[in-house]
Amino acid sequence: MMKREDRAKQFAPFEALTGLRDALRQVEMEEERVEKKEVAEYRAEQIGKTLYKVEKGKTVKVTYYDKGYYIDVQGTVSAIDRTFKFLIIGEGKIYFDDIYELKII
Repeated sequence: MMKREDRAKQFAPFEALTGLRDALRQVEMEEERVEKKEVAEYRAEQIGKTLYKVEKGKTVKVTYYDKGYYIDVQGTVSAIDRTFKFLIIGEGKIYFDDIYELKII
């Protein structure tokens, strides 16, 4: 007679090709990548004016470009460095040049 645990193992999912799911996900991610959009002059002006108003402790919503993807983040600014042109929201560092949209909430 077979133990209950051993019998349950018979019905566990089996992945014949180890790593296939990871490889397929990697291919999907590569297909989803996009080129960085050119920021129109009026939008760049708006971003610049908003960045001037941003301070540590303010809550912002940012759309920025990172390694082939546009990412939306909303959170509290924990640091802003106008010399090296970046802001930090949570653990993420966002460079001014990568910002596509910025709103103070």
